[in-house]
Amino acid sequence: MRSLSTVLILLIGSFLSASARAATPTYAHDIAPIVYDNCISCHRTGEVAPFSLTHYEDVKKRAGQIASVTGTRYMPPWKPEENFGHFIGERRLSDAQIKLIADWAAAGAPEGDPNDLPKMPEFPSGWTLGEPDQVVKMSVPFRLPADGHDQYRAFVLPLNNTETKFVSAVEFHSDNRKIVHHALFFLDTNGAAAAKEAASKDGNPGYAAFGGPGFLPTGGLGGWAPGAIPKLLPDGWGRPVKKGSDLVVQLHLHPDGKEETETFSMGIYYAKVPTQHIVAGGNAHNLHINIDPGDKDYVVTAQYKVPVNVDMIGITPHAHLICREMKATATLPDGKQIPLIWIKDWDFNWQGTYQYADPIKLPAGTVVDMRYTYDNSADNIHNPNTPPKRVHFGEQTTDEMAFLFMELSPEKVNDLPALLKSSRLAGGANAGGALKRLLGN
Repeated sequence: MRSLSTVLILLIGSFLSASARAATPTYAHDIAPIVYDNCISCHRTGEVAPFSLTHYEDVKKRAGQIASVTGTRYMPPWKPEENFGHFIGERRLSDAQIKLIADWAAAGAPEGDPNDLPKMPEFPSGWTLGEPDQVVKMSVPFRLPADGHDQYRAFVLPLNNTETKFVSAVEFHSDNRKIVHHALFFLDTNGAAAAKEAASKDGNPGYAAFGGPGFLPTGGLGGWAPGAIPKLLPDGWGRPVKKGSDLVVQLHLHPDGKEETETFSMGIYYAKVPTQHIVAGGNAHNLHINIDPGDKDYVVTAQYKVPVNVDMIGITPHAHLICREMKATATLPDGKQIPLIWIKDWDFNWQGTYQYADPIKLPAGTVVDMRYTYDNSADNIHNPNTPPKRVHFGEQTTDEMAFLFMELSPEKVNDLPALLKSSRLAGGANAGGALKRLLGN
């Protein structure tokens, strides 16, 4: 017979072993919930990510890589800093989640009990918001070469609307999401985009449009990025689409090693109740960029003064390749500061349009400040020039920009003209004129 001490030792050992097993994270219990919530909207068949993460075997074979890219916060791709603006659809892992992934990978990526798996998210294959009021689509596919640089292309889709309408949501459908990095939606009532498309002679639909649509838009309908889920604006809110508007869709496309085609469609949902909150735009920008080669800390600032009481519902910072950091704050007339957005590691390949979880009320006289920092040194891995060259404002890849686009809704509909005028004149009359000349209007 075993002695009492031997039995106790065995019992204690068994207990410690069980405790150790319980402390080791498993895929089914700990990792799958993180992957389902933050990864597989892009990492699944037919989406833009280069591989799928929908099953245990997919995740296990990349456990070390996943631990590495989440540990550096390179993935999931969410650039805004925490607690500096709160946005819909934030994909930011907590420190505890990052540690779980690292511990799981270090333990050999155990599967755990399959019964612990959460339910796999369902992704609709049709129109997420139901049948749209209007569907517009490309009539001719765009052909993307097998290799070469990423392409930025704008496509003009006439809406043929005979009266001004208000849009509560749009839904973008690509038939080849693995080559579409993101899309931005502009409106044009002047025929400028159609003229640019007609002048393009490269045999493909649309026209080249790096850095912007190539004209001064007369409105916008937001944008799309992988994993984005369309949402209806609240009743009474809408984005205006003027009579005779063309929808201009700018795509960022990247080659995947073989020739591909893209044919997208857009579903448009018009407001069903009278619109009381019209969503328009405002922007801060600076066209005076002149960065010495080797300058690691070149700062560009700009301001936008809110002319009327508004609700801010979204924000889109924009620069090119060598921008490193961007920060925007709002200072109310009483001196109170509101953080709007802060991106410390700007990456041109992961830019986005960010919609606030709750609209931010900005009274007339509020000043929005933007501060962008650029690194034109050889240490910047995103610098396209070796050795570094002087960089000015412009549309080309090797040029730079400094824009902060804002989606604003005036508290009173009668204040809309003043809001639109302030947007056109942001940065001063000379800057506004230069901007119009640059964008071809």
